Amino acid sequence: MKKQVAVLSTLFLAMGAQAQEVAVAATAGDSSKGLYAIAAGLCMGVAVLGGALAQAKAASAALEGISRNPAADGKIFTPMLIGLAFIESLVLFAFALAFLLKP
Repeated sequence: MKKQVAVLSTLFLAMGAQAQEVAVAATAGDSSKGLYAIAAGLCMGVAVLGGALAQAKAASAALEGISRNPAADGKIFTPMLIGLAFIESLVLFAFALAFLLKP
């Protein structure tokens, strides 16, 4: 149950960031700007959710590997950091895409 609440709150909080633009577009009578804002919010929500889950899985797997074989700390830690950076870069690309969705 907690996982579903976390997923829904992440999606709706990201959409709330664009709420001002949706409200302005709705009062102006132009619904297309509001739809672009909702799309940008959904884009960010899904990207952040996916990035957080992927980073958690990568860190969990790396820490499990280190705990099983502490001598392999250096061989596991550096690739894990590189992988986390790549995952975070995908979230940043989605962030840039969300701003490019404006009409």
